[in-house]
Amino acid sequence: MWLGVDVLRTDELARLLERPWFRAWAYAPQELEIAASFGAQRAREFLTGRFAAKEAVLKALGTGVGAGIVPSRVAVVRTGAGAPLVRLAGPAARRAEELGMAGVTVSITHKRGLVVAAAIGLPRPGPGADPGPDPRAAAGTAAEVVRRVHELAALP
Repeated sequence: MWLGVDVLRTDELARLLERPWFRAWAYAPQELEIAASFGAQRAREFLTGRFAAKEAVLKALGTGVGAGIVPSRVAVVRTGAGAPLVRLAGPAARRAEELGMAGVTVSITHKRGLVVAAAIGLPRPGPGADPGPDPRAAAGTAAEVVRRVHELAALP
């Protein structure tokens, strides 16, 4: 199992979201279509959540942003029920394959001006699959993230 977490303020990307080059670099066409169906405020919140989810996925892949995988190659679309669904393409899909991931699942939450996203890489079943990092280390990381989110939420 692999873990990635990211935290953003809902207004953190506001200026970048106004730039077409950033939208093309960061988002898959399906994500932009979904955002276009919302009003301006909700679209900004939605795209910020998606960007946090992408960063969390890239951390689970062990690369982070800027290490050879463009964020638009990680699409966070919706299931029929509206839950986030990760679709990897190009280098992101190849990296997941190299690691032995069967897929990646994400959770996104918005609260008090913050967006938190967590991604878990799910191992491919069978012999020889890389189990990923020690889950005890991931649990410590997750606890630290939760502590930090609570600190940030308490800010004025």
